[in-house]
Amino acid sequence: MPSLNKVLLMGNLTRDPELRVTPKGTPICQFSLAINRQFKMESGETREEVIYVDVEAWGKQGETIAKYCTKGRPLYVEGRLRLDQWEDKNTKEKRSRMKVVLEQFQFLGDSRGGGGAPQPASEEGGGSPERHAPPARSSAKPAAQENLDEDVPF
Repeated sequence: MPSLNKVLLMGNLTRDPELRVTPKGTPICQFSLAINRQFKMESGETREEVIYVDVEAWGKQGETIAKYCTKGRPLYVEGRLRLDQWEDKNTKEKRSRMKVVLEQFQFLGDSRGGGGAPQPASEEGGGSPERHAPPARSSAKPAAQENLDEDVPF
């Protein structure tokens, strides 16, 4: 049976990213995104809900996010879900948490969190599969299509 584990998110960082290094020397950056959703109730009242998602970025990508991102910065993230499970040291209860492991990302807006043009960032790093952001699309028409509009009779 086929499977798919893919997450696409766009939101704002809830705090400054935390960069740590594993004992083997691999950088890992942890941060959280706030994703807002507006909807209308049956009564016509507009409501807003916010969800918070923990994200983990490995290698060069984690270093880049830690270097250029701060609390409030908008970010687009692609990744996969991972379930962490552990036993609480004090209560001995089993605990779990779902998080997103980043595979690629894109800065949104300017460095102050404004609404400028997106800037691609697909540096590859440690714990993620090798992936690249798609090339930017060009708005220029190929030479063969430029003269087609002149031939249309209406």
